[in-house]
Amino acid sequence: MSSGSSSDNRGLRKYFGFADAAESAADRKLIELKRRKTIRRIWTVLGVIAGGVVFYQSLLLTEFTLGQLVTQFPFFIDALSEYFPPTTYYGVPFIDVGQYWDFMVEAELFRASGVTMAIAFAGTVLGLPGALLFGVLASERVVPYPFNFFFRATMSFIRAIPALVWALIFIPLGGVSPFTGVLAITVDTTGYLGRLFTDELEEIADGPIEGVESTGASKPQIISFGMLSQVFRQFIAWIAFDLEHNVRVAITLGLIGAGGLGLELDIQRKTFNYTEMMACIILILVLAGSVELMSQRIRSYLRDDDEAERTGVLEAFWTAPRKILESTAGRR
Repeated sequence: MSSGSSSDNRGLRKYFGFADAAESAADRKLIELKRRKTIRRIWTVLGVIAGGVVFYQSLLLTEFTLGQLVTQFPFFIDALSEYFPPTTYYGVPFIDVGQYWDFMVEAELFRASGVTMAIAFAGTVLGLPGALLFGVLASERVVPYPFNFFFRATMSFIRAIPALVWALIFIPLGGVSPFTGVLAITVDTTGYLGRLFTDELEEIADGPIEGVESTGASKPQIISFGMLSQVFRQFIAWIAFDLEHNVRVAITLGLIGAGGLGLELDIQRKTFNYTEMMACIILILVLAGSVELMSQRIRSYLRDDDEAERTGVLEAFWTAPRKILESTAGRR
């Protein structure tokens, strides 16, 4: 009975055109999906072709050829014996680390490391007030649009110019010296750290702000207790991260004469003293790695969800080689 009724219903739907309309809609949707898929494939092919053309033009502009790489590779192999001077201990070949140490002491590289760290730290501290000021005023929660755009545009302008170029701009102020490096990092920190502060302020909750406003607080009090109090730990974490970044910037600035390890590395590069260059590189790795590890520990300590993984700085240094080996073995 029900089977006959269903057949009658299908017949009636077909008679009145309902089935054809449903099939037609399904066909149109299928055709539209195929069309979109075809368009995506065409764009993918065009993107690959465009990328290939840009890549080929890049090789032409840089004059990069595999032939030159093959030709120069034997000279690079020969230079490795100078980067890693060989010696023997009890008849077993080793790298002569004594040459590295002798040069580090003779050239006072440890003092140069202190200069590099001082440039980075001083520039970060001096740039912090500007970063905080511009970061707060660039937020729409503090200064309404479009007036906040002036502060955003200023930070964008600062970020558009690399710290290396800022150092060149400031040469008339202090010559090519650590003083110029500090100025460059100060300006660079204002642009980069200020932008990070602005992004954090844009994500805060409205509840605490409304609570402070309900007490009749002034605008500065609302900013301090309703806004900045929510992002205090995030700001500290970003400051630690920026200091880590600025250490690398300070090393780079030394290559143009701003002092520190970068300057000594540049001197040895110009005289083709590869052993001495490697001694500088080793200290750069130690300095940058130490600051990065300390920065990571600070950021880890400030995270609420990382209680179980918190370790001290000394413990992190002690366990770092083992963790590196474990992570490397895990990827194989």
